[in-house]
Amino acid sequence: MAKSPKSESSGPVVVPVVEFTIDGDGSMTVTVDGVPYLPEPFAPGWRRESFPTILDTLTARYRTPLRVQVREADGSTFTDIITPPRERPGPKPWETPPASAAPPRPAAPPVLHQVAGSGFVPGEDVAVAIIHAHSDAGGDGVARALLTAEQAAAAVTGEVILLGCVSGTLTIGRIQ
Repeated sequence: MAKSPKSESSGPVVVPVVEFTIDGDGSMTVTVDGVPYLPEPFAPGWRRESFPTILDTLTARYRTPLRVQVREADGSTFTDIITPPRERPGPKPWETPPASAAPPRPAAPPVLHQVAGSGFVPGEDVAVAIIHAHSDAGGDGVARALLTAEQAAAAVTGEVILLGCVSGTLTIGRIQ
């Protein structure tokens, strides 16, 4: 069962601690507040490549920031605070029914433009500037952003920045 951070008038906010211990062969163990977090039954064991999936699952489950501690096989450690994605309430603009009293007709899907860049950590959160949205890098380290015609028009130079929030990778792509 997921716990939410608790704050009492006399105490601090408690943030779940997720610990990743990575072995030399890339396998890893994961604990949440000291309790083992295991893969689904019959699924393969956790590997370094599972890192983004685990964080996505845990941020969705807890819906609160997580303190993440990574212990590498060489003894190095890394600590960060990961925040869950912001939920954007309400329908998409193209899903909103027409304001007129005319019979509803299906809304046309938006025209989307793609921007891509490589060199990202697989699965990492990638900021899209002018920050209209965030994207994720694929398993091959390539990030793609889809922009509506209105968003593409706002990028008057035709260029969009993709910024890896973990790797710090920055690419400038042209709208396709």
